[in-house]
Amino acid sequence: MELFEALEKRQSCRNYSSRPVEMEKLIKMVEAARIAPSACNSQPWSFVVVTSPEKVKKVSTNVLESGMNRFCEKVPAYISIVEEPAYLRGDTPNPKYAHGDVGMAVEHLCLAATAQGLSTCIMGSFGSVEKMKDILEIPQESNLRLVLAVGYAEEGDPLRPKKRKALEEICKFL
Repeated sequence: MELFEALEKRQSCRNYSSRPVEMEKLIKMVEAARIAPSACNSQPWSFVVVTSPEKVKKVSTNVLESGMNRFCEKVPAYISIVEEPAYLRGDTPNPKYAHGDVGMAVEHLCLAATAQGLSTCIMGSFGSVEKMKDILEIPQESNLRLVLAVGYAEEGDPLRPKKRKALEEICKFL
């Protein structure tokens, strides 16, 4: 899929098929995120890919506890994104750019999914963060940023028109 086609087709899916996601596609997604740019090449991220039915159910249950994301009942896979400590120029801690770096990695995940015929939804709201960290087997002191739902859109789930501000509202050419 060509880049601009993937940009147009990527949307937050709210209606997933229960069809399992192939491990090869999930690996390609993480590989895409792995090569995302980051300040001073700090790469302040790690990923937890969840595909086992038992763990998927636990993640879905936790996400549903937030009162949002009702579509998660059929999500077949998740990728959780952990913001790791950022070090600039060796061993100097500097988290200033980590949020943006993580955002770029997540967008790489989403575009890689779209290019492979998968759908995603980025979620920052879930039930207990502590419980989610336990489910994902990550240390409590870790900074769990986002949980990404991954799967195939249900047949007939249409591409929605993108409602965006006009170019003139968001950009100035000098």
